[in-house]
Amino acid sequence: MNTKSITRSRSGRLATAFLLAVTLVTGAVVASTSASAATALTVAQALAAQDGRTATVTGYVIGQPIATNTVITSGFTADTAIAIADTAGETSTSRMLYVQVTAAYRSAFGLLTNPGLRGKLVTATGTLTAYFSHGGLKEPTAMSLGGVSPSPTPTTSPTGGPYDSTYYASAIGKTGTALRSALHSIIRTQTKLSYDQVWEALKDTDQDPANANNVILLYSGRSQSKASNGGGVDDWNREHVWAKSHGDFGTATGPGTDVHHLRPEDVTVNSTRGNKDFDNGGSAVSQCPDCFSDADSFEPRDAVKGDVARMIMYMAIRYEGDDGWPNLEMNNSVTNGTAPYHGRQSVLLAWHQLDPPDAFEKRRNQVIYDRWQRNRNPFIDHPEWAAAVWG
Repeated sequence: MNTKSITRSRSGRLATAFLLAVTLVTGAVVASTSASAATALTVAQALAAQDGRTATVTGYVIGQPIATNTVITSGFTADTAIAIADTAGETSTSRMLYVQVTAAYRSAFGLLTNPGLRGKLVTATGTLTAYFSHGGLKEPTAMSLGGVSPSPTPTTSPTGGPYDSTYYASAIGKTGTALRSALHSIIRTQTKLSYDQVWEALKDTDQDPANANNVILLYSGRSQSKASNGGGVDDWNREHVWAKSHGDFGTATGPGTDVHHLRPEDVTVNSTRGNKDFDNGGSAVSQCPDCFSDADSFEPRDAVKGDVARMIMYMAIRYEGDDGWPNLEMNNSVTNGTAPYHGRQSVLLAWHQLDPPDAFEKRRNQVIYDRWQRNRNPFIDHPEWAAAVWG
C-alpha cells in the first residue's frame, strides 16, 4: 500500500447552528423566527407545572396518545392528540406531554393525516392541565413546526470537564481496563432508534451550521439538501462508519442504528468505501476530495480523520458482547471481512491525535445526547481517554 503524510487541514466549520421556526398562519406555512419559542418550556418543565397556567412548550413528536400510559407510533387512529418529548427517541410515556389537537390544527398536526410528523420539533401554546389523566397541554391557541430545541447547556464541573461529576462520575481517575469497563457501563444505557428514525436523526445531528436545510456529508464534505436522502445517484444515504458486516449486525435496532457511528454520505462514495477498514494510502476517490482507497482500506479527508477514529473507538467500548450483539474490537488488520474487528488501530489512534474534536463534532455529540440517544461518545468529551484505554 502506498502511504502518504497526513496534513492538518481542518475546515472552518462554524461553532453553532440556528433553527428557523415554521409558523402556521391561516393554513399557510411561512418561515419565521419564533418569539414564543425563545421562552418555551421544555417538556420536563411542562410536566412539572400542571397547574392550569398558559404556557408555550417545545418538544419532539413521538406519537398519538390513546390512554394514560399508551402512545402509539404507527397505525394512527385519529388527529386529536400528539405526545411530545424532549428527545426524539423517547420511549417512556412518563417523560411525554400529551397535547390536545383541536379542530383548527388537525389538518396540520394530526398524526392520522400527517404521520410524517413523528420526530419533528413542534411548539404549542395552551393550558398546562391533565389530558388522558396524564400530564398535558389542552386547548391550544397556537401550534407551529420548529422552535428552539430543548437542549440543556452543559456546565463545567469542579473536576474539569462537562458531565464529569454526573455522567462520567464512575470513570474519573481510572485507566486501562478499569476505565474501559466504567465507560462501557455508562454509555451502554441509551435510547435505541429504529433504522427509519436514523434518517431524521442525521438531519439533526449533521446539519450544516451555515444552512439549516442541508447536512454535511462525512467523507466528501459536501453540503447537501436534507431532502435528497435516498438511494439514487448523488443522493445521500446512511453510512455505517463501523462497517455493519464487521460483526454482521446489519441494520437491526442496536449497533446497526447507533447514530454515534452513522453519518450522511453520498451514495457513490459510500459504495466506494464499502466495508473496508481504515488506513493511509490508495488512489483518489471520485466525488470525495482528499479521500483515498485501495483494495482493502479507505482513507477519509484530513478534516474528519479524528471523527472517524473516535466513532470506531466508541463502538469498541459500547459493544462488548454482553447485550446480544458481537464484541466489537479494534485491531491492526485491514482484512477483517465479517469478523467483529475494525482496523487499522495504530492509524486510527494517530488520526485521533492529529485531528482533535472540533465544534461540529462536539455539537453532534451533544445533540445525540440531548435529543436522540441520551448517551455520549467519551472520546469526544475526553480525548485523553483513548491513550488511557489503548496506550
